[in-house]
Amino acid sequence: MKKLVLLDAHALLHRAYHALPEFTNSQGVPTGGLYGYTSMIFRIATDLKPDYIVACYDLPQKTFRHEAYDAYKGHRAKTDTALVDQITSSRVLCEKLNIPIYDLAGFEADDMLGTIVEQMKQEKNLEIIIATGDMDSLQLVTGKKVRVFTLKKGMNDTVIYDEDAVNERYGFGPEFLTDYKGLRGDPSDNIIGVPGIGEKTATEIILKFGSIENVYSILHSDRNTLIKEGIKERIVGLLEEHEESALFSKTLATIRRDAPIHFALPEKTWKDGFEVEAAEVFLRDYEFKSLITRLKNIVGVTPQSSQGLGQLPLSEEQDSPLLEVSQEMKIAMWLLNSENANATTEDVLHYTRTKNLIGAQQKLEEEIKESSLGFVYESIELPLIPILKKMQQHGVLVDKKYLLDLSQEFHEQLKKYEAKIYTHVGHEFNINSPKQLGEILFGEMNIQANIKGFKVKKTASGTYSTRESDLEKLVDVHPIIADIFEYRELQKLLSTYVDNIPEMLDDQSRLHPELLQMGAATGRFSCQNPNIQNIPIRGEQGKRLRNAFIAPSDSVLIAADYSQIELRSAAILSGDPILIETFKQNKDIHTSVASRVFHVDEAEVTGDMRRKAKVINFGILYGMGVTALQKNLGTDRKEAQAFYDEYFKQMTGLSQYIDYTIMTAKKKGYTETLFGRRRSFPGLQSKIPFVKAMAERAASNAPIQGTTADIIKLAMIELDKAITHQGVSDKIAMTMQIHDELVFEVKKDFIDQAEKLITETMEGVLELSPRPIENKVPITISVAHGSNWGAAKD
Repeated sequence: MKKLVLLDAHALLHRAYHALPEFTNSQGVPTGGLYGYTSMIFRIATDLKPDYIVACYDLPQKTFRHEAYDAYKGHRAKTDTALVDQITSSRVLCEKLNIPIYDLAGFEADDMLGTIVEQMKQEKNLEIIIATGDMDSLQLVTGKKVRVFTLKKGMNDTVIYDEDAVNERYGFGPEFLTDYKGLRGDPSDNIIGVPGIGEKTATEIILKFGSIENVYSILHSDRNTLIKEGIKERIVGLLEEHEESALFSKTLATIRRDAPIHFALPEKTWKDGFEVEAAEVFLRDYEFKSLITRLKNIVGVTPQSSQGLGQLPLSEEQDSPLLEVSQEMKIAMWLLNSENANATTEDVLHYTRTKNLIGAQQKLEEEIKESSLGFVYESIELPLIPILKKMQQHGVLVDKKYLLDLSQEFHEQLKKYEAKIYTHVGHEFNINSPKQLGEILFGEMNIQANIKGFKVKKTASGTYSTRESDLEKLVDVHPIIADIFEYRELQKLLSTYVDNIPEMLDDQSRLHPELLQMGAATGRFSCQNPNIQNIPIRGEQGKRLRNAFIAPSDSVLIAADYSQIELRSAAILSGDPILIETFKQNKDIHTSVASRVFHVDEAEVTGDMRRKAKVINFGILYGMGVTALQKNLGTDRKEAQAFYDEYFKQMTGLSQYIDYTIMTAKKKGYTETLFGRRRSFPGLQSKIPFVKAMAERAASNAPIQGTTADIIKLAMIELDKAITHQGVSDKIAMTMQIHDELVFEVKKDFIDQAEKLITETMEGVLELSPRPIENKVPITISVAHGSNWGAAKD
């Protein structure tokens, strides 16, 4: 038996477009519908293992149904432009995957499906499956010969209907589905049916009398026959009144099986008829990296057997295997496209449109120069590579016994919170199960009932959401929420750090966290194995954990932290006179801003005023809007809006800079830091409002965050140079980088010299800028030492 799968392309694309988030690629092109459609094709290929796949499409012109009935599908909104574009792209996808397309002006995709089924259902050795996103095609089901594969919910919950399954669902066979629609109508297509007859009555009529034609034959002969069979007088009257509508509705709902097309099975199976490389290029263009792996698995291509991108020679003359892409090339790719971190060999070749890495390297270096990224590439990123390796190899000493004692203490605390949560509920359950926790909070306890208008969010699987952002709104409603947060925080510290770190130490009790150079699009580092950057900054638990990071007995740890570096970067870039003057006079920035926003002398600024000023000072660095400000201030929207407006009324330089940054980013497509690092924002051109707004928020603060990242990276490079130049690498070693902080292991007899070296180097970084700095602002650090990280931090 051969297997033919017919794709109801428009139904699948519409379903994917509305079921999935509004994805876009790095160019701002909407891709959600196309991604879902491609994913569904690959799922069909994996689960159903078809020999042939054929796609049936609608065309934008009116069909014979529209000609017969103006209101056919008339209530449907115009298809989104974003979806129209993806429908067009899906045709190219079908071409790349050797999937023939059938369409015809005046007919719908359903009619293509019906005609193909009609022409092929007599083929003895052929099984037909229709893949669709709606139920219209069920009328084409024939025994187990012609089945329908459709989506029940979302994009993952599927079901296959044969004739028995149709009978089980409706109580009658596929041949009566058009009669069913003729009686009850179909709101999705604006088919009226018989007004007043619903699903139950339509089913009853069909089970007793069969087709609509037979119903009216009986009705015309003796209407009492219907009444004797239990059909109510009112229903009989409706049937009489709306006979024309019933018959016409059935006609509209009936899939044509005689469209003027000729169908023939492709000469080759779908897998044998396309080039993996061409399909892969298409998927890479849309940045569907995960789907490339699925495609290769489906067609049985492995990295060893691939004749595509993964096996290209180093040069035209050589036939050697392709080398792995270098760290330098990955960095170049990342600088040219900030969303493309850790590029693979295939990514590099695809981006440069070259056939080997030698050509790719040359192309990348040319683009780096053309994009004025030479300083960032050559003077910031490349020198960091050996420094980061050195830091990881050195590691940081950890007090293992201290952690074991802390583990016992934290586990005891965890049990206490666990007991408190059980007491609130009245019985035990699995606190770590989001499903069980959601059912307890929102089902059994119904704690949301006391908040007017509160709507419980659910996940894609239909369970209650227990994410922190959703539970935060209920903190004041019931004490169990605060206990859950404490429980989760403790458990995270235990599983990620306290219980995990002892297993990660080498035989010298040193931990070797890995700093990821391309950790964020802004230029900042991220960290893994473990992520020490996520150790809580505030709170007793975070401090207790930092105490476990220690210096050897003959050394200390020195912690050097840039003071309000992002706000200083904002002052330099924006030229805001208030920010600049405050930093020049070495005043407290939050008190100074609060004084101006609340119109009081600095001596009269209260703690609450300063807190509010601090919230917005740091908030603007992350694109905080009024809604987020309201939440963080703990106030109402009116007060938050007034505070927001007054802030930018006072900080005119900063306000103008943010507007200018967004405007130039829209023109250029990217933002730039003080040192020339770029971050691309294709989302600024998106037609999807929330994507565009998100890109504007990110663009407004990208240069500030990126400049800060550049400053810290330059400081690390200059410190490494100074340590090497002075020949003191046996006295001082850089061990950790955490956000705006650097931590050093320093011999006790070198503390004063080390603090002087660190301070002068870190505070003098701006002098390295390749561009003139018009708005001079002092860059300062706080530096301290102790026997452990916690003490040095204090």
